[in-house]
Amino acid sequence: MAQTEDVERCEFLHLHQEAVDKVLGEMPADETLYDLAELFKIFGDSTRIKILYALFEAELCVCDISQLVGVSQTAISHQLRILKNAKLVKFRREGKTVFYSLADDHVRRIIDQGMEHILE
Repeated sequence: MAQTEDVERCEFLHLHQEAVDKVLGEMPADETLYDLAELFKIFGDSTRIKILYALFEAELCVCDISQLVGVSQTAISHQLRILKNAKLVKFRREGKTVFYSLADDHVRRIIDQGMEHILE
């Protein structure tokens, strides 16, 4: 017995072509949307969010972040590598110590807007 595909269909076959064309004209390229989705995945980890919140207040080294977040230095280094690759944090060296900070104000605004949304 052949299975029929369960596809949601419009009740009416009336296509709102003007609206569809407008959306298609504004829709970013698939690659751009993929990159955006990947960026938001980075924010999907509570340890990374804690790290970013800590960096709101001060430039910190791995040891400081580890103490603040309550996670091992190895785990913090791993998460910082992910945040650095996503261009969400930057670093500078002072002797043997590496200090991390937010890459720019966009990071703070993204998190602030997310927080505002969930607290509504």
